[in-house]
Amino acid sequence: MTPEILTNARIATLEGPGYGMIDSGAVVLGQGRILWTGAASDLPAAHATAPRRDLGGRLVTPALIDCHSHIVFGGDRAREFEMRLQGASYEEIARAGGGILSTVRATRAADEEELVAQALPRLDALIAEGLTTIEVKSGYGLERETELRMLRAARQLARLRPVRVRTTYLGAHACPPEYKSRPDDYLAEVCLPTLRAAHAEGLVDAVDGFCEGIAFDTAQIARVFDLARELGLPVKLHAEQLSHQGGTALAARYGALSADHVEYATAEDAALMAKAGTVAVLLPGAFYTLHEKQMPPVAAFRAHGVPMALSTDCNPGTSPVTSLLLTMNMGCTLFRLTPEEALRGVTVEAARALGQTDCGRIAPGLRADLAIWNVTNPAELAWRIGFNPLHSRIFGGSE
Repeated sequence: MTPEILTNARIATLEGPGYGMIDSGAVVLGQGRILWTGAASDLPAAHATAPRRDLGGRLVTPALIDCHSHIVFGGDRAREFEMRLQGASYEEIARAGGGILSTVRATRAADEEELVAQALPRLDALIAEGLTTIEVKSGYGLERETELRMLRAARQLARLRPVRVRTTYLGAHACPPEYKSRPDDYLAEVCLPTLRAAHAEGLVDAVDGFCEGIAFDTAQIARVFDLARELGLPVKLHAEQLSHQGGTALAARYGALSADHVEYATAEDAALMAKAGTVAVLLPGAFYTLHEKQMPPVAAFRAHGVPMALSTDCNPGTSPVTSLLLTMNMGCTLFRLTPEEALRGVTVEAARALGQTDCGRIAPGLRADLAIWNVTNPAELAWRIGFNPLHSRIFGGSE
């Protein structure tokens, strides 16, 4: 592939402090990688004759990354949306057989082709906003064949669209009806054996769980994490979303890539996460949808140097969000992140939350995954609501 130069651009490299801005900048792309970036006036002679593309002063950022999603599922939960508006809580809906279990029924009834077909419009909406990497979780099967089918569907998405998909096994998402009040039996007879099967088939990149009063406790999640460690798979955890159950500390103890939601995490949890290098994945879409009041301890995360990622948490029940730009805005307006933190949250820190070291910044040697925007000020990406200023998206060096 002949090198190409993107020139006459404002480049937010996200290298170093701040946005890492380069005005009147240039980026040299070749072989799917970033070969060089800097002020156009400093372009190395070795690239002087490469074809140039004038970006007209547009902003260039790393492409966006969605590090926590559930976009593969069957059915919808619009009725539950109505129930919440009528006063029912998330826990009340779940205990009445709704919530995750209603999606389990619809997902079990869908074949792989149907799951892919339903997921593609959600994925396309994210791609249209500059996304190039997405994490997709299982967790709506809660029995062997459907969990594997979800993971196969997630892998299929990457064959149908120019996007990288990282799959996460979330068998410990809820206890299915057939194992009601027998979570330990479910783990032993279904969840753990299915994880082994998914790993043997090459379907899983990481392992997750839901540590909450309506799901699994820390001892039960530890059993899942022990098997993940045995299989050489990284872990992450839905933790402290509705109450403080000790999940964040557990995640840190296992060196988890991330602890996600974390509204009820404490300053002590933040210190443990910082020491472990665990990313806090903030999910304002769920906070907004559930009309929650307990905000994640952003000040403590800042004080302890905990990286903060942002993600859609795209799912049918608590965060039917398919926009990272909206997520950035909600991260700022609801959680008081700065626009810089929001942009880093869907690039640099989102990559970190997935254990990806080859994307999320604009620097030589990294993948040429870029977003070109019809704006000049990076804060505008988080400022607008319901407006997509994407000019073009570059995935592995190609549009």
